[in-house]
Amino acid sequence: MKNKDNTTQKGIRNIIMLGLVSCFADISSEMVYPLIPLYLTAAFGATPALVGMIEGIAESVASLLKVFSGYISDRFQHKKAIAFSGYATGVIYKIALLFAGSWTGILSARVIDRFGKGVRTAPRDVMVSESADKNSMGKAFGIHKMLDMAGSAIGILLAFLLMKTIGENGYKTVFALSVIPIGIALLLFFFIHEKKEKREPFQREHFWKNISRLDGRLKLYLFVTFLFTLGNSSNAFLLLRASDLGFDGSNTILLYFIYNLTASVLAVPFGKLSDRIGRKSLLVSGYLTFSLVYFGFAFCSSAPLMILIFVVYGTFTAMTAGAERAFIAEIAPGDLKGTMLGLHSTLAGIALLPASITAGLLWDNFGACAPFLYGSILSLCAALILKFKLKPAVTDSTAHK
Repeated sequence: MKNKDNTTQKGIRNIIMLGLVSCFADISSEMVYPLIPLYLTAAFGATPALVGMIEGIAESVASLLKVFSGYISDRFQHKKAIAFSGYATGVIYKIALLFAGSWTGILSARVIDRFGKGVRTAPRDVMVSESADKNSMGKAFGIHKMLDMAGSAIGILLAFLLMKTIGENGYKTVFALSVIPIGIALLLFFFIHEKKEKREPFQREHFWKNISRLDGRLKLYLFVTFLFTLGNSSNAFLLLRASDLGFDGSNTILLYFIYNLTASVLAVPFGKLSDRIGRKSLLVSGYLTFSLVYFGFAFCSSAPLMILIFVVYGTFTAMTAGAERAFIAEIAPGDLKGTMLGLHSTLAGIALLPASITAGLLWDNFGACAPFLYGSILSLCAALILKFKLKPAVTDSTAHK
């Protein structure tokens, strides 16, 4: 019993340390991210369609890499080193932003940043799942997501305060200062323990040769993820929508802070809830919430309502971000966890490019409400498919009761 308690404590410490790495990395990223669409429009005269193209390309590059980084993690068992290299690109990203002289330079910087995210996400999520007790997988991912989103909220708040202090022309100063927290994140890797298992050589090609043995529920959920993401365009459009309604640069950043703070506060409670009621119920509710949020973005006409919508959007993120990773980690074959977590993100990324481009074109041609109505309808479809087509199984969280 004592050895089990020690193992549990070590696992929790590892989850918290992985969360702190994400926290400081996100402080760095989110000091910059909400400024990008504003910087593009202010400095280079970018249109919503161009912003959508830049974000779509960058996010797709990230997600296309996640399945490969997950596969490499499963095959060679160097999850910590792979994740570290992914986080390290954050330093290069900030330097590229400082020297960007056109929108193509910003595109290159965003691709570098998303490249790093594509490399690190799957191995990091596998380390979280391996550190967690099987009966509290949702709680483990909830803790990680709480720290991750807390870092996002802190980064956004810092960007807000710096922009208020320096002024609307202080973009590059913020870009330079954002290097500090990513440096701290890299130092924290020295305190992370990686669980390694011996693998026989013949086991290493399962993903490519035996994909047919994957759980049918996993295949269905991957399809639902793809469908949902076709309507889930870049968050840059949410910031542009707020700006369109009269929020200035600093206040737009503050709205994004409210979103991240809400997600951070609610991540652990919703993670625990998914352990009790099952992942499916929470994911269906999350997609319905997203549909409501995007409907709100389409027709919002007042500042107070916009603030409320960002709060509800943060609730959606808390409901789904941990539950979907826990669900995949539970039903994926043990030797393919990284690959499946990566494949989930890759499919989302493949859909994100047409989603963002479509959103930009809809905005330019039919007005600001059009892309949000489109996303609301697709999210509703995803929720209905998940509700009526995903079959329950004994491996679902409700079986732990």
